[in-house]
Parts: sequence; structure tokens; C-alpha cells
Amino acid sequence: KDAPAFVSELRDKPDYSARALLLTILCGTRTSETLEATRAEFELDTATWTIPAERMKAGKEHRVPLSNLAVQLLRETSAIEGNPYVFPGARHQRPLSNMAMLQMLRGMRPDDGFTVHGFRSAFRDWITETTLHPDAIAEQALAHTIDNKVERAYRRGDAFERRRDLMAQWTDYLTIDSVTYSERWARFIA
Repeated sequence: KDAPAFVSELRDKPDYSARALLLTILCGTRTSETLEATRAEFELDTATWTIPAERMKAGKEHRVPLSNLAVQLLRETSAIEGNPYVFPGARHQRPLSNMAMLQMLRGMRPDDGFTVHGFRSAFRDWITETTLHPDAIAEQALAHTIDNKVERAYRRGDAFERRRDLMAQWTDYLTIDSVTYSERWARFIA
């Protein structure tokens, strides 16, 4: 419930660590997935981020549908010549430190106990508690592995378009006041 107010505050900050944290929250990604992202992974015309298998915890390529706000954020994030990372660090050809987003959180909310990973948890809770999306879609959005061998053998698709709808709804929740969001959601499920 605190995520929308935090995102509103975060959107006013122009530095790379704030932008990295915002993309992480919007996409439900892990810290390393965001910080090590290169510009070549993004296809902004199709609003798709393809994270290579070698950068994923499960070792499997993961496509992330980007919301309009995520695309806008990426378009407005300046590149540093010679550094391939979307969120470049102070050292040449290196990404931001893995502590950059946590330090941003601590600076903004020193007493709240927020963590970067906590936003993934908030995303998952939001899906379960306020949407009609099934668990399978939620788990795919978070790039979690399927423990059940039989289910894993049969699930070959990635439900990309269904996850695109989910990410748009998540962004709406984070950026639209609660009354407007409730009205839009009521129309969606009607």
C-alpha cells in the first residue's frame, strides 16, 4: 500500500540510482537484472526487454513487457559514451554499484525498512490480493522457476501478452491515484 506514494516521490529524482530503482519496481526485476542491463537488451519500439539467460537466476532468457512509463523512463535516461549499461557507474564501462538502489531507499525512507527486493514481494502481493491474474502469470512475471517437473515440461509459452496487461495494470496502480485506479479496474473486470 505504500508503493504508489514512494513511486511518486521517486519519479521526481533525476539520478541514475533513482531511475534504476524505478525501472526495477515497474518491471518486478531483481537488482542485478536491472543494474547489469545494457541498451542492446531493450527494444523500445515493441516495449520489450530481453534479459539474456546468463544474467538470469534460473539461467533462462526472460522477456519483460515494458509499460509505457518504463519505455518513457528508458528513452529519457541518457547514455554515457563508452559505457554500454543503461545505468552506468562511476567507473568506466561498469554498471551502478549493487548498493546504489538500496542507498537511494535508505536516503528517501531511512526509518521504513524498505528493501529493493521488497518491491518484488509487494508486486506479488498486489497481484494476489487485487487482481484476477492467476499464479502462473505472476510467477512468470517474476521469472520464478516451476518446481513441479510435470508442469514445467508442459509449460512452453511465456504468456507475454497476458504479462503485458499485468505490467500495465501494475504501473497504473503505482502511478494513478487510488480512486481512479479502482474505477479503471472495475471497468476492466466488468
